[in-house]
Amino acid sequence: MTTALDLSTGHLTALATVVAATAVLCAAARRRPGRWTLAACAALGALTFGAEAAWIVWLARQGGWTPAVGLPLQLCDAATVLAAAALWSRRRVLVEVLWFWAMAGTVQALLTPDIPDPYPSFLWFQYYVAHGGVVAAALFLVAGLGIAPRRGAALRAAALTAAYAAVVGAVDVATGGDYLYLRSRPLHPSLLDVMGPWPWYLLSATALAIVLFALLQAPFASGPRRRAQVLPPEIE
Repeated sequence: MTTALDLSTGHLTALATVVAATAVLCAAARRRPGRWTLAACAALGALTFGAEAAWIVWLARQGGWTPAVGLPLQLCDAATVLAAAALWSRRRVLVEVLWFWAMAGTVQALLTPDIPDPYPSFLWFQYYVAHGGVVAAALFLVAGLGIAPRRGAALRAAALTAAYAAVVGAVDVATGGDYLYLRSRPLHPSLLDVMGPWPWYLLSATALAIVLFALLQAPFASGPRRRAQVLPPEIE
């Protein structure tokens, strides 16, 4: 199980693929904007959502699905659903939350992947497609289509994230699960290991998230620098 910064060929190749595909999409959207981006949004949304659905189906077929482990409530799992919704609707509020979740959370998951099966297993491909799709979606919508976070987006995203954590906490109590690691740290080594014991690591993680959200808001402090592509449905 990979639990630290992975410098293997497979990992670096997967990262390079995600970076290259995202760069091509963003560059094409900026240089050749048009209705083709609707098809790109639809396809990327289907790919990302499909990767998450495939994991749930795989887990069920292996006999490992339970309400405690099989619900798409971990942040990156929920981000796949959010990414699909943001891509299909291009609603700015969804894009804003996706931006902060993807760039503050999913990027870290890509850099330090936790994959139980090595290349070329199904779980290996599913992990990079799902996580890479989330990051690609956020960058394509914001950098490619110009649907930039508005002023105060970081505060709104933080409030929504806190509300989401509260709901997930209730689910944890009801199912005995540990979604968002609210009840205990993950068994494998992670950044939470250096943030103190429970419940103090929750406070440390919250503080770190606030800092990251603020940094991710900074490039848009003066508002959008170019007009977003207005394609139906409306993005506002």
